[in-house]
Order: sequence, then C-alpha cells, then structure tokens
Amino acid sequence: MRRIVKVNKKLSALVCGLCLSVSAVAHHSAAQFDFQKPVQVTGVVKEFRAANPHMHLVLHVKDEKGERDITFEGHSMNNIYRSGWRRDMVKVGDTITVTIAPRKDGEDGGYVTSVTTASGQKF
Repeated sequence: MRRIVKVNKKLSALVCGLCLSVSAVAHHSAAQFDFQKPVQVTGVVKEFRAANPHMHLVLHVKDEKGERDITFEGHSMNNIYRSGWRRDMVKVGDTITVTIAPRKDGEDGGYVTSVTTASGQKF
C-alpha cells in the first residue's frame, strides 16, 4: 500500500509540473515590439476584446498606406483595470488614437501602451 501511495504522489507531482510548464511556454514575450520607437495610430474601432492574457483591438485605419484593418494587443485586463480602463470605454465604431510599440519586423500591428478617445480622454 505504501508503494502505491509513493507512486501516486510522484505521478501527481509529474502531472502538475507538466501542466505548469505548458502554460509558461504558451505565453509569448513582448520582444517582437519596439518600445523605444512609439507610434500613434488613429482609426475606427472594429473589434475590442477585453480578455486575458491580453486585450485585443482591431482598428480600421486610413493613412498613406491605404485603408486596412490593423490588429493590436495590449496589457492584461488586470493591468488595464488598475490604470482606470473599463470594458465599456472603447466601443465598436469609436474613433480612437492608440500609442503603440510597433512590431520590429515592420508588419502592421503593435502593442498598445495608451489610448486617447475622440473626446480627449487618455488611459
């Protein structure tokens, strides 16, 4: 009986360790973004998802490159809430300006560091 308990404890520890390592590997780093060169992008909110692990934002943008949808990500919802954001502050159809850390590979998109609404509210 003692041997079975020892095996079960070891097996349980192994399974827990594997589960924790999978979630750690699943999260990506922010190394793909250039936080030293902030850029401002203005567009119309097409999608805003306040979810973990990061908020997700799609803006419809018209600029010198043309008209297109650009996808951004941002902080975790816990960090966003602590800075004063609420889910209803950004709605589909709103025109907003985001300050982002652009992607290092030059592709559209980036990491949102702040949002300014059409009324001038910044968060």
